[in-house]
Amino acid sequence: MLRVRPITTRDNDLLKTIAIESGTGFTSLPDDEALLEHKIEQSISYLSRPAEGPSPVTYLFVLEETDTGEVLGTCGITSAVGLDAPWYHYHIGTIVHASHQLGIYNEFRTLYLCNDYTGSSELCSLYLRPAYRGSGGGGLLSRARFLFMAEHRQRFADRIIAEMRGFTDQHDSNPFWEGLGQHFFSMHYQQADFLTGSGNKVVIAELMPKHPIYIHLLPPEAQAIIGRVHPNTEPACRLLQTQGFRFENYVDIFDAGPTLAARPDEVDAIRRSRRVEAVVDPTPAPEDARSYLVSNTGSSDFRCIQARLQPTLTRVRVTPELANALEINSGDPVRLVSLPGATTA
Repeated sequence: MLRVRPITTRDNDLLKTIAIESGTGFTSLPDDEALLEHKIEQSISYLSRPAEGPSPVTYLFVLEETDTGEVLGTCGITSAVGLDAPWYHYHIGTIVHASHQLGIYNEFRTLYLCNDYTGSSELCSLYLRPAYRGSGGGGLLSRARFLFMAEHRQRFADRIIAEMRGFTDQHDSNPFWEGLGQHFFSMHYQQADFLTGSGNKVVIAELMPKHPIYIHLLPPEAQAIIGRVHPNTEPACRLLQTQGFRFENYVDIFDAGPTLAARPDEVDAIRRSRRVEAVVDPTPAPEDARSYLVSNTGSSDFRCIQARLQPTLTRVRVTPELANALEINSGDPVRLVSLPGATTA
């Protein structure tokens, strides 16, 4: 059975492997052993503390196969970005140049360096290892975060963002960086990518131009990928859009990947999820049972699975196998939400 749980120190080596596998552009998990160890330790520490308000910490989770203990992927939620260092984006805006006397009117798209998403919670670090893609694990890994956020709202901000990985070409290069960023630095895309993932995005921003950038002056290749996602990120982008996330004309200053945003109550799985009482019963679910995402209500011991269930308004029957995966007993509360295709919450 596939299950999402918080990361632990025993996942250290696996996270290093994922950091290498994910490649250029996956900046939230850089190939930096010391930084990855710090991220794991910080996640474990903050999840074990009483709930507080939003803070600059990233909660990390993994997807595991309960029968073997094998870890198939990872995901994360940053409680609040930009509280420990400035958080930069480019906002796509419009400047009008017009002359009534000459009868000329032109609108130009521009990029403005800004900190508009400061304090937002961020979905990050979603990665499913290639051998396990197409199995449904990616959807569980991504959506499980919404049940955690619904259950622990006080840990998160009133706006959620997700930076989508930007496009890279067959040479593992980014045309936006080549057309803009590299003119202000003496380094290749991969080196700048590593600096960004290692927490030096502020250094990148400090060297970027502070004035509006006219998009039409950039090379056509750079213009074409503004707001375009990496092919490997397209499924995650589509899932977030079905959940209520939208593009608000903000892109990454580094690779021009789009940032999606939503308020918590606009996120479908958060809005529709509800608490019910679990009743452990060996009776299998009936044939007309629907697919649900279900989790316990813990933080450091959070567990989330997908199962066919038939809940009432106040209770849900779960088999001993499901109860063991969720690490719950009869009478414990669980949080659940129906998956696409189901007609009830």
